[in-house]
Amino acid sequence: MGNAEASMAISSKTADPPVTTKGSAEEAPGSDAKPRKKICCACPETKKLRDECIVEHGETACSKWIEAHRQCLRAEGFKV
Repeated sequence: MGNAEASMAISSKTADPPVTTKGSAEEAPGSDAKPRKKICCACPETKKLRDECIVEHGETACSKWIEAHRQCLRAEGFKV
């Protein structure tokens, strides 16, 4: 019976999922309750306003929208 216990101990260790290395914020879910997204898919509202402003008025005139989009991304957990 000693061998059966040892066999179960070994099999329980190998049944664990592999440990992954720390990846980027988009790939690895953190301890946050929020679901993780790719940065390109996060904050679509502010992204649209930022992009439209830049196309129509140029980047220098749109600092308000650029910063609003950055703040939204930070709230989603991205480091920008």
